[in-house]
Amino acid sequence: MSRENKSIEVKEREQHFRLLESVITNITESVLITEASPADESGARIVYVNDAFTRMTGYTAAEIIGQTPQILQGPATDQSELDRLRESVSRWQPFEATLVNYKKNGEKFWTNFSASPFGDGKDGYTHWIALVKDVTAIKQADIELKDLYKNLQMQARELAISNTELEQFAYVASHDLQEPLRMVTGFLTLLEKKYSNLIDDSGKKYIAFAVDGAKRMRQIILDLLEYSRIGRIEDRSEPVDLNRLIHEIMILFSKQIEETGAIIEADVLPEVISHRSPMRQVFQNLLSNSLKYSKTGIPPVIRISSTDLGTEWQFSITDNGIGINPEYFDKVFVIFQRLHKATEYSGTGLGLAVTRKIIENLGGRIWLESSEGEGAIFHFTLKK
Repeated sequence: MSRENKSIEVKEREQHFRLLESVITNITESVLITEASPADESGARIVYVNDAFTRMTGYTAAEIIGQTPQILQGPATDQSELDRLRESVSRWQPFEATLVNYKKNGEKFWTNFSASPFGDGKDGYTHWIALVKDVTAIKQADIELKDLYKNLQMQARELAISNTELEQFAYVASHDLQEPLRMVTGFLTLLEKKYSNLIDDSGKKYIAFAVDGAKRMRQIILDLLEYSRIGRIEDRSEPVDLNRLIHEIMILFSKQIEETGAIIEADVLPEVISHRSPMRQVFQNLLSNSLKYSKTGIPPVIRISSTDLGTEWQFSITDNGIGINPEYFDKVFVIFQRLHKATEYSGTGLGLAVTRKIIENLGGRIWLESSEGEGAIFHFTLKK
């Protein structure tokens, strides 16, 4: 090679290194360059760091050049990860790792760095070049997220235990409460039969009141037990033909429909993927309400319709009954909240509370439109 060509090659190489130095100096990421060896416990000596690296660690270039990467390590640094890195270095393999490091002031921080061997192609590898990022915020967020997940798992386990205990309590309480009620009802009935000739009309009326109260108390207990079990859906999701479901409910209410002269009209309803038993209970409760709260002397007219909202179905049950004053719209869905006396309309005030709880457990919502004396429309949604 002529002296002139060699001079051109040297200038090109110098220009190349100046350009490379300019890029490394001005890059926003931290750069660390070490010698290629030795790759022992302490590591190779640091020969260069850029300004971004000194800002990140707090060390000046003079303080860190000549040291080894061990200057950044401390008690929380993962030794097994360091062993893995040393293995990669010994094989001249590029590597990436996330480690706890320490700043000059002792502050702990997380870094992610990727390193590759560098050489001139003639004498083998001469240096390691690493790009280093401060990922403390990301790592802390990840740790917090994992801690939150653990806490949620713990709370879920505690809630499951609590729910199981509550369910067992509700079952035991309902059984223990029903037994004395049955005894009261039985003895009052026997009292009326055996001493009917000694008890006057007022006494018989009082006995009837007591028996009726015991029966209503038993129904309240059964309804409370049912309410406590909502959410523990045991049957699997399956295609539910709502047209067939409505037909089955109408058969169940056939006597009441016949006695009141009720007319129930239903659009062609969709088939939904849901739980059959809860869906039956929702429609059964709403239809029962429409039949129960009808106007005196006027046959109930009930219409069931559906609307496709894209991601969910909206169902509506419209009736021509006594209606509900708007100020009571929220109250009707609260447990034991009755708008009428038990002597006027039967029930325990749990039907709509049960209905709302089921719908919300299925991911839907329920609301109503009504005015007093003008009937009511109950709407609820069900996700597809």
